[in-house]
Amino acid sequence: MKKRLILASSSPRRQQLLRELGINFTVKKPEIDEKSVKRNTPKETVERLAARKAQSIAIQAEDEIILAADTIVVHEGEIYEKPNNQSEALEMIRSFSGKTHEVITAVALRSLEKEAVFSVTTKVEFWPLAEAEMKAYVETDEPYDKAGAYGIQGLAKIFIKKIDGDYFNVVGLPVSHVVRELRTFGMDVEPLIFARKQNAPKTIQ
Repeated sequence: MKKRLILASSSPRRQQLLRELGINFTVKKPEIDEKSVKRNTPKETVERLAARKAQSIAIQAEDEIILAADTIVVHEGEIYEKPNNQSEALEMIRSFSGKTHEVITAVALRSLEKEAVFSVTTKVEFWPLAEAEMKAYVETDEPYDKAGAYGIQGLAKIFIKKIDGDYFNVVGLPVSHVVRELRTFGMDVEPLIFARKQNAPKTIQ
């Protein structure tokens, strides 16, 4: 029997990344009190948050695989999550200007048989930014549902000087790592991905 996937995330970016792979899934929003999760190192914190999200959905699941994720931004030892207002968003962008920060996405997978938690880190360097462009950016809707107050795939792409690591990890889901881990849970992902390409026009490589 084919394993079904539950995405324990309301993030439209994570949903889009899975859809682009042709993976069928249902969405269930995890209900957890993130402030109650013990904060240690950034890596431990984000992995604990992802695991708690998966656990909150597991009690509703039957024979499905649950996929949960959480993303944080770390700069000079401080954790940056989603900004609460325009002032916070502006301070975050200012702190990244001309510097390098880390984006850590943790993924938790859980089924009746097993569970796994891992995280991936990507380094992102911003160009030095003018005050006017930072203020203009935080006046858009883009920063407010994203850790670190920016979307690398959106308007903030013009801020990025260099990245070291997995681009999709910064978007919100390290898809190549997820696909490999899903295989260990008995989910045959590649046929789903490549089946979408069978009827596509052939292109010269």
